[in-house]
Amino acid sequence: MTSGDFIVDAEDRMKKAIANLQQELQTIRTGRANPALLDRVEVDYYGTPTALKGLANISTPDGRSLLIQPYDKSGLKDIEQAIHKSGLGLTPNSDGSVIRISIPTLTEDRRKELVKVVKKYGEECRVAVRNVRRDSADHIKKQKGEGVSEDEIKRREESLQKVTDKNIKEIDKLIHEKETEVMDV
Repeated sequence: MTSGDFIVDAEDRMKKAIANLQQELQTIRTGRANPALLDRVEVDYYGTPTALKGLANISTPDGRSLLIQPYDKSGLKDIEQAIHKSGLGLTPNSDGSVIRISIPTLTEDRRKELVKVVKKYGEECRVAVRNVRRDSADHIKKQKGEGVSEDEIKRREESLQKVTDKNIKEIDKLIHEKETEVMDV
């Protein structure tokens, strides 16, 4: 692999860590209705754990509620049970054909807890990015014995650090935006 390949590979792996962070952040409840809140809900559908979004259409008729329209009405009770068991603190209400969920406003204490979770996700992502940097830096240092000049090694390390800094800055921005969203009343 050439130095450029190491840098491109490192940047790709860092971007994947950030994409994972964005997915994690979407599942955090902010007091606003967002279908992504239910992304991790799995329904025991005919004995098989199935993602809720594969069994129903999830929409937001307004900013404070979710509307779940199952493709198969016989799975309504299973969907309700899965939402109750999800630990999201949501209460589904069924009228026999659709499920409505009102998103309650968050208490100040709950908002602070959620900010801690957001920060934890951010730190986990930073660690993942730093691990990618460390692995790539090790590969670059190994090239020293393969006849690559000291100056070229230095340039490659600086390039890797610039990519790392750019991605850490992106993580910080995402975390700050989510904290603001959570704390917004």
